[in-house]
Amino acid sequence: MSQHVAVLLLGSNKNNPKMQIDKAISNIINSGCTIVNMSKIMETLPTEFDSYNNFCNIALEIKTFLSPIKLLEALKQIEHDMGRVHDSAYFGEYRDREIDIDIVFYDNISFLSNKLKIPHFKHAFEREFSKELLSEICK
Repeated sequence: MSQHVAVLLLGSNKNNPKMQIDKAISNIINSGCTIVNMSKIMETLPTEFDSYNNFCNIALEIKTFLSPIKLLEALKQIEHDMGRVHDSAYFGEYRDREIDIDIVFYDNISFLSNKLKIPHFKHAFEREFSKELLSEICK
């Protein structure tokens, strides 16, 4: 069984966002993933919705034995365990959140299912803050 390389983008704008990012990173490590590289934490304004709470965002490069779907399931469980109950993909709207973890890249594959799309186009190619964070770790 070989390890895969994935790139994640994490964001939080509730309940001490920097602490939430740190907690999510610990949970990712505890799920069996290895952190290979990480960007700086960047504070950003909310995108696609209004909020008084700014986001903290970070990009991570990880190694994992999990398949794309199993990695997604592990990350969704981390989000749930950290208090996230509304997922914009399913509820059709963005809200303040304790943590959001997106799989931006996984190895060099393109993947499409009803639950997951890799690469994650909004973060990989459209959002400026994402592109800046990703450029720090994807060299």
